Amino acid sequence: MTERRDAVPTPMADPEARNRIVSARQRNEDQRVDGSLRPKSLAEYIGQDRVKTSLSVFIEAAKRRGEPLDHTLLYGPPGLGKTTLAAIIATEMSVSLRVTSGPAIERAGDLVSILTNLKAGDVLFIDEIHRLNRVVEEVLYPALEDFAVDIIIGKGPAARSMRINLPKFTLVGATTRLALMTGPLRDRFGSVLRLDFYDVESMTTIINRSAAILNVAISDDGAYAIAMRSRGTPRIANRLLKRVRDVAEVRGAPVIDRALTAEALEMLDVDELGLDEIDRRILRTIVEKFEGGPVGIDTIAAATSEESDTIMDVYEPYLIQLGFLQRTPRGRIATRHAYDHLKILPPATIDVQQQLLFDDVE
Repeated sequence: MTERRDAVPTPMADPEARNRIVSARQRNEDQRVDGSLRPKSLAEYIGQDRVKTSLSVFIEAAKRRGEPLDHTLLYGPPGLGKTTLAAIIATEMSVSLRVTSGPAIERAGDLVSILTNLKAGDVLFIDEIHRLNRVVEEVLYPALEDFAVDIIIGKGPAARSMRINLPKFTLVGATTRLALMTGPLRDRFGSVLRLDFYDVESMTTIINRSAAILNVAISDDGAYAIAMRSRGTPRIANRLLKRVRDVAEVRGAPVIDRALTAEALEMLDVDELGLDEIDRRILRTIVEKFEGGPVGIDTIAAATSEESDTIMDVYEPYLIQLGFLQRTPRGRIATRHAYDHLKILPPATIDVQQQLLFDDVE
């Protein structure tokens, strides 16, 4: 299998969110190392059992029919392995992989150029596919359904439409924002698969595998300690492992254990649940300035000097997953878990809706 890359995904606009060590968004250092750590086949891929089972059946059926795999849409939070799965699909189908991203395809002609250079059976991977502009998306519809594109030749009254037939290919789309995709585009995918956050057991296995590839000695409790701080995301786990490895080399430690992991990640301001200073600042803002809520997202953004979209897309999902925040029609509410983690006593008088959440926790 050969891989051709037309463009790398556009980085996040917020540099602070992008550069956090616990951010699931890809950084330059990840691109340099991730290639060696990524599994190359479904058998090597750890976790996401439901997705793996479905893909293995779809791939085997397509190979027996001698046809390309149906167009596949992968969605879920960043850093969970959507790009890796696209490469695995191409490997399992014994075809080439072509990689691009939604923001990189600015004009319809860019997409036509990519499509007309595909070979029969190729896998075209479009990351951030929800960010395709509507003109480009319209060109993609006949390509997915009829394996053809229509182009306009000439201008004015002399303009005419010409259809170009394409070889049969597989589009693998990836998105972190399924709701932002248009219905017509979603409907053209034969299978839609969701990737979920990994459990601690799977994360520990991933860390042990990465440590072996990097030739780093790590104990079981050391791998578990990193897994607990990895926010259920392999990309973050590999990033934390590399930082702990740096500390181990400077300290001359032969093995990464729990104590060394705690020391290294405390230096990086990452606590035992994987929260960093920005996460804790958001929680403290809700708890201390607004008595636990409910408080609107725009108010939180103004109080923390963060963008509303960044809070919703980057920080909130993990805080909600931990049970520290609750979204309500009236705004965000901090739960009892948040107070306990921050070691702050709840206010003597609290909102009725917040009291119900506290009662549920207890």
